[in-house]
Amino acid sequence: MKILFLGDIVGRAGRDAVASHLPTIRERLGLDFVIINGENAAGGYGITSEICRALYQVGGDVLTLGNHAFDQRETLAYIGTDNRLLRPLNYPPGTPGRGAAVFRTQSGRSVLVVQLMTRLFMDPLDCPFAAITNELAKHQLGRTVDAIVVDIHGEATSEKQALAHHIDGKVSLAVGSHTHVPTADARLLPKGTAFQTDAGMCGAYQSVIGMDPGVAIERFVRKLPTARLEPAGGDGMVCGTFIETDDATGLARRVAPLRIGVGLSEAWP
Repeated sequence: MKILFLGDIVGRAGRDAVASHLPTIRERLGLDFVIINGENAAGGYGITSEICRALYQVGGDVLTLGNHAFDQRETLAYIGTDNRLLRPLNYPPGTPGRGAAVFRTQSGRSVLVVQLMTRLFMDPLDCPFAAITNELAKHQLGRTVDAIVVDIHGEATSEKQALAHHIDGKVSLAVGSHTHVPTADARLLPKGTAFQTDAGMCGAYQSVIGMDPGVAIERFVRKLPTARLEPAGGDGMVCGTFIETDDATGLARRVAPLRIGVGLSEAWP
């Protein structure tokens, strides 16, 4: 199976880049399934129902969120009506929505998608290691599901890598999101799980993690409250992680970064 995970969409530049490139990417790579992190899609802060529908129309199969999951007030009610929109699994009990679900490809194969949020330099949520251990106890890769993809949304590279090794051999792909900068470490772990510390973002790379540099610089220089950060304009780029799985085991046969658009050197799997 061929699966693509796209990193955090940031603002209009990211949305436009995905809308422009994803249909071509799906066709060229023969993708079976596409997961997109959309937690910064609405002006850099959360997502809306309208944006969700637009991303599904251009080829997204599942959308994940993160620490900005509920920045848009409407998401609190909407997430319960959209089975393809996931928030972090380790949010406290009672949080609207769900953090894991099994989906079907057009050919009928099953993909479990899970999102975790880490805790170092992030919100103090429930333990992500315990959360994923409990979730994976319900499924068996290559037997009850054909593939498992885990979006690890977090700041610290060490915590993302520790989580990936914790679930090595139990999932097809463990991939990081949140920092908006693609890492150069896409690889297969010893037991067959594909991993990249961060897939990068879909957005304008002439920016500070997708935001206009002016306000970001002001915050660092003056250490005073400033205007709200706004997404940078201009041309955007699509960044993500591609894997091809083994049909028998569900583990990854290969993994490669994807970068298409303006801002960074392009890379096709």
